[in-house]
Amino acid sequence: MAERSFLYSRDCTAGIDLGSTTIKVVLYDGKHYLARMRPAAFDPAGIARDLLRSASHDAGLDHTPSRIATTGYGRKTVAEAGSSHTEIACHARGAAHLVPGCRFVIDIGGQDAKGIRLNEDGTVADFVMNDKCAAGTGRFLSTMGQALGVHIDHLSGHALGKTPHRINAMCTVFAESEVISLINQGISRDAIIAGIHASIARRTASMIASIHPAPPVVFTGGVSRNEEIVLRVSAEIGYPVVVPEDAVYAGALGAALIAWEHAELNV
Repeated sequence: MAERSFLYSRDCTAGIDLGSTTIKVVLYDGKHYLARMRPAAFDPAGIARDLLRSASHDAGLDHTPSRIATTGYGRKTVAEAGSSHTEIACHARGAAHLVPGCRFVIDIGGQDAKGIRLNEDGTVADFVMNDKCAAGTGRFLSTMGQALGVHIDHLSGHALGKTPHRINAMCTVFAESEVISLINQGISRDAIIAGIHASIARRTASMIASIHPAPPVVFTGGVSRNEEIVLRVSAEIGYPVVVPEDAVYAGALGAALIAWEHAELNV
């Protein structure tokens, strides 16, 4: 969990990423930031408010920030927010802050996957996303893990160094059926898991090819914590993929940075 010391020369800003599986909050004071995260549930706005209060207390504040920006699926649900921004804009801004000089962002979260090409100044030049299907996302990995009896956090360990058995289906429902069929055929669980990772990497590389990824490539979102996915995506696109320490907070950090810049401009 990310945490930084604070130097409060003036009020900090808050960025809230209301994702499909987790809620992230980042407080930013112009130089340092503090980040917190909780699982999403039936009341994302309520969780976001509670997390914001908790983060503000941890930061030593006696109030929540007055400048709040949101992003993610639930970005319109927090009434207190002064602005809301797309995940494209926020992940690009957050990744460029975490890795100066970043020229391309791969963001794979719980429900969608995105590729974002950046200009030299860190602004968005182009993007592509898969938001019609959960294939190749965290939800896909979780469903496959359930079918195989392996928690999503442990999938990478089963796949590392293993020869993948090819998985043809990428639709979550059909892929689950294919995995069950392979299990019944006696294919090893690790080979199947490696095959799932290989299929996600191929799909990701195919998705982003149309907007011409170039290094430095930064991986953000929850799936960036999966080491095997990172390695296989790197191999597929032919460039090393950088995963900064706080990659999962890139969206919330980007929102906090945008809120700070708006405050600087008195927007």
